[in-house]
Amino acid sequence: MPACVPTEHTERDIKFLEIRHLNGPNIWTYYPVLEALVDIGVLEDFPSNTIPGFYERLSSSLPSLIEHRCSYEERGGFLKRVEEGTWPCHILEHVTLELQNLAGMRGGFGRARETSVRGVYKVIVSAWHAEITRTALFAARELVLSAMEGQQVYDVNATLDHLRGMVDSLWLGPSTACIVDAATARNIPATRLLAKGNLVQLGYGARSRHIWTAETDRTPAIAESISRDKDLTKSLLRSCGVPVPEGRIVTSAEDAWEAAEDIGLPVVIKPCDGNHGRGVFIELTQREEIESAYQAALKEGSGVLVERYILGTEHRLLVVGGRLIAANRGDSVSVIGDGTSTITELIDHQINSDPRRGTTEDFPLNMIRLDRAARMEIAHQGFTGESVPPADLEVLIQRNGNHAFDVTDDVHPSIASAASLAARIVGLDIAGIDLVATDISRPLTEQGGAIVEVNAGPSLLMHIKPAVGTPRPVGKAIVDHLFPSGDDGRIPIVGISGSYGKTTVAHLVAGLLTLSGKYTGLACSDGLYLNSRQIDKGDCAKWDAANRILINRSVEAAVFENGSDTILGEGLVYDSCQVGIITNVEPTKHYGRYDIKTPEQVYTTLRTQLDVITPTAAAVDDVIDMILPTGTAVLNARVEMLVEMSKLCNGEVIYFSLDPELPAITAHLSQKTHGGRAVIVRDGEITLATGADEVALINLSRITLTDNGRSIEQIENILAAVAAAWALGITPELICSGIATAGSEQVGHLSRQADQETQGSYL
Repeated sequence: MPACVPTEHTERDIKFLEIRHLNGPNIWTYYPVLEALVDIGVLEDFPSNTIPGFYERLSSSLPSLIEHRCSYEERGGFLKRVEEGTWPCHILEHVTLELQNLAGMRGGFGRARETSVRGVYKVIVSAWHAEITRTALFAARELVLSAMEGQQVYDVNATLDHLRGMVDSLWLGPSTACIVDAATARNIPATRLLAKGNLVQLGYGARSRHIWTAETDRTPAIAESISRDKDLTKSLLRSCGVPVPEGRIVTSAEDAWEAAEDIGLPVVIKPCDGNHGRGVFIELTQREEIESAYQAALKEGSGVLVERYILGTEHRLLVVGGRLIAANRGDSVSVIGDGTSTITELIDHQINSDPRRGTTEDFPLNMIRLDRAARMEIAHQGFTGESVPPADLEVLIQRNGNHAFDVTDDVHPSIASAASLAARIVGLDIAGIDLVATDISRPLTEQGGAIVEVNAGPSLLMHIKPAVGTPRPVGKAIVDHLFPSGDDGRIPIVGISGSYGKTTVAHLVAGLLTLSGKYTGLACSDGLYLNSRQIDKGDCAKWDAANRILINRSVEAAVFENGSDTILGEGLVYDSCQVGIITNVEPTKHYGRYDIKTPEQVYTTLRTQLDVITPTAAAVDDVIDMILPTGTAVLNARVEMLVEMSKLCNGEVIYFSLDPELPAITAHLSQKTHGGRAVIVRDGEITLATGADEVALINLSRITLTDNGRSIEQIENILAAVAAAWALGITPELICSGIATAGSEQVGHLSRQADQETQGSYL
């Protein structure tokens, strides 16, 4: 029977039953997503083509949906689906993504999938910030319902303004984002340490680095303090032969005038410890201007500095790790009179109308306003903001505007050397050097130029998005400075999944890593451990607890237990691991949660652990030019599902088995190109097998945990742990010692845990 068009009496709604944020790799993708369980009710019977006017209202509300290529893999593909007929959750997915895109959030991953309940779907969308994506999801719901009803036009612009405000206040600023993007390109993981702000960890554990905008954990506090004290900075630079303008600190308006007379007019007045150009007044010649500027500058800092005015244009040079990376030139800002408009109106029409100007950091040019410095500038010329200048008369508004004009290729080598020296004198690893020169391509000494400021934590936007010129890879320069020679900032990570035995294996692997000399963190279902010392009790096989391990800068290796609930409800805490273990699979142990009802769904869930065993970058001559598969999957050879799953592994596979004659084992060891590796039991001995070569490790009777070789489950757990340690490069002698000398207290704990898991604590 054909579907009927819903009447006004039909209750049409889209209800969110549950929304969860998957923080890391999950069954859908490698990246964070929001997964919403959505009930569309009666709308299950009404695809989009049965609702009159829906296509027109949706496409006019969000015309940029034309860029979505869904299904047909061509521009307009998604809207074609809407026109032909698709369901609300599919539309909800695309609208949510587009609202995020228009608000400035990257990412375009989305899925809409049916569940086992009719009319209930899972909608999955990229979610780099959970709160922003959640807001976009709810807004998308309202927009879709509005387009269905057709009674009122949804205010898309108001929604986008709200989302953009959230992005501006909650997401990474452009300077931090460009560094994070450069790290991601180098396969270096990035972890945001604050929900709001720009403090980010690059790398994991003991090999990680911190950035905060353009400052790093290599930026000394002393150097930053020196850079804020402009008089001290000048004194240090002058003593090392770096050209700086003559000047001194003044204590009153009268003292400022006296200093100006001593130095020689014109002069510059600025705060001793200001930033971003606030309270800076240049080329002052009159006493009343100087005294007025003193009062304004005093409000922006703790003291006031009077300096000799340097003829020329201000430039900003970025120095990273002692090298000049980028240089931008400032520019004056003027208006041209038309004989009818005021200066204020001319600023709005001729300057602020430029689409490159805006109030947020996303714009390369700032909006111009008549602040105190600008009013003083036009007063020089005999005008106020309400003055109407004659037609064709140029009125200077700002002498040194945004540093938005790239001149990196023009910088004279001696100027680059002076900038690098200035950064080293102050002690900054990353510095913004402000200098004034008439021609950046000539030495400063030839033109009377000088370095006027050294800044810590400089803005990078001017170099990323110059108004004119070539964008510079400043984020890459900073990442290369923090992680030289191909270093990816990673520590050995072992992830463990399966139906049971996970906690036991986790403790064994962590113990072997600790024995090998690495300070090891462990997050599992019975607690959080650092080098076998329990620091938190309870179930810590969760994202938050595991993240505490990865942000601990003492940790040199990490082991994580990942049950089904962790994978399905939170996602993995790490983006990749060196070793991934799947202990075993008993599908029925996973049924009943997260709509898991079939072996195929269990397979999809557990393979997530396998999917993140990814190749890592190898450096050759300091250049990343090849990818080597260094990760290892440790799999139980008696489980057919895992043998089939092994084909998906990007790295090596090491099987473990009590039966050395299993077909999967014999086939693996007899591979044509080179024999694979396996940990087996032969004649009561745990044996390391590589192709046809075998090395006996230890007799089962010597391992207390195996109950004199009678506990099959515990033997498999030990084999998995031995395989992981072998993959990590731990020597057979050390593995043997660690397994044989497991203390009775630890063995008792592991045995109790195994009993609990056998009784049903599988997730």
